[in-house]
Amino acid sequence: MSYEPVFALFWERVKQSIQEGTYAKLTLAKTIGDTELKNMYIRPVLLEEGGYTLSIIARYKTEEIESFHTIDEAYAILFPYMNNPFMTALLFTTENDITFKLNKKRVGSIIEQAPTFKSASDVIIEMKDKGII
Repeated sequence: MSYEPVFALFWERVKQSIQEGTYAKLTLAKTIGDTELKNMYIRPVLLEEGGYTLSIIARYKTEEIESFHTIDEAYAILFPYMNNPFMTALLFTTENDITFKLNKKRVGSIIEQAPTFKSASDVIIEMKDKGII
């Protein structure tokens, strides 16, 4: 069974947290073995003309590469990295921490825990103030 439907549910939670203004941070982590790509960080960035885009920072052993994408483009870019090399995606919100995890059989699951962050990211707070979300 593919883990894509579970990751799609997880991504809906990412979208929801941005729309509701509770988004704090999103990280792809826990690689399989020693890989060149170590982490990926996703954060919203305000656009000068209004609205927002997502910054995806791919952290490698020797460099960081940042790219900017819509929320739907970001899903298409990040999904292939699940299972190769990442086993975990961690969404931190002010309501709870939501973890997408692949087990050894590559079955996806979503786990919710108490929130790590008390406030949303600065960009999310600014987006609320400007009425973008």
